Amino acid sequence: MPTSHQIYRVKAFQIVAPYTLRMEFDDQTQQTIDFKPVLGGELFGPLRELSTFNQVQIDPEVRTLVWPNGADFDPETLHDWPRYAQALAERARRWESQPA
Repeated sequence: MPTSHQIYRVKAFQIVAPYTLRMEFDDQTQQTIDFKPVLGGELFGPLRELSTFNQVQIDPEVRTLVWPNGADFDPETLHDWPRYAQALAERARRWESQPA
């Protein structure tokens, strides 16, 4: 079954500001993302601690960004961030407004 989901791989990244990463992908494109608006909920909320956020690495197998607590993003989401940013930020706000 064909898929419309493009497969991208993160080749490199650089921390350019607090909570902000610039990534280079295997198709030679770049994306700079401020992750702060999407850091909510059980998985992504702990990344609001800057020292935890800064532990980001590239997973050597799937070539996406990963954090020590298991948080990660699909590389296609990172590559096409403007398409997803608003929905992810809204989801993070909902997660934070839910009672524990």
